[in-house]
Amino acid sequence: MSGFFSRFADINYWLTILLALPGILIGLTFHEFAHAWMANRLGDPTAKMMGRLTLNPLKHLNLIGTLALIFFRFGWAKPVPINPDNFRDRRKGTLLVSIAGPGANLLLALLLAALFRLFGLISLQTSPVIAYIQGILGLAVFYNLILAFFNMIPIPPLDGSQILFSLLPLRYTNALLWLRRYGFIILLVLIFTRVLWYIIGVPSLYLTAILAGPSALGIIL
Repeated sequence: MSGFFSRFADINYWLTILLALPGILIGLTFHEFAHAWMANRLGDPTAKMMGRLTLNPLKHLNLIGTLALIFFRFGWAKPVPINPDNFRDRRKGTLLVSIAGPGANLLLALLLAALFRLFGLISLQTSPVIAYIQGILGLAVFYNLILAFFNMIPIPPLDGSQILFSLLPLRYTNALLWLRRYGFIILLVLIFTRVLWYIIGVPSLYLTAILAGPSALGIIL
């Protein structure tokens, strides 16, 4: 525990936080916007009527969830409200809306990784500005992967649970209700035992290295 708190006295830790903020804000915003956009496209205007079909971060961010993502490398935003009864096919609509959020983060990670590599190619010599931009891009790739993998975990209230509920037959309803009841407790256990880091953190590091190159890991670690 002392090691956890000691990092707060390290100036490099706070510099990394500042570099990470743009990617985190973009990731959370696009994640929730994608949910709202998909729901509206499939016939449910609930999110649009509540002002969530927007790229304004203030409409989507949850203060505690954003801070958790910064300090613990997992987090959340305000859930986008949907009404599955407005979909022509309730199960298919819920499935597509749930996939849209993590899918947006994966797409962002790919685009940001391409930009990271592009800046590495066009910079003939290292400069503070290029290093700063690459720092933002490298961390943005990593945090968007974190958001995608975290939300794909099939435990309520994460998107992955809605995907699971949409795919499994109705005979598993009791098991799903049990999972919904104890999902938050399961998540807390995964977090505090650091199992969650091995589920989402380690794969995010490896995929960041593949997409953006090994140099991106030097920014994250």
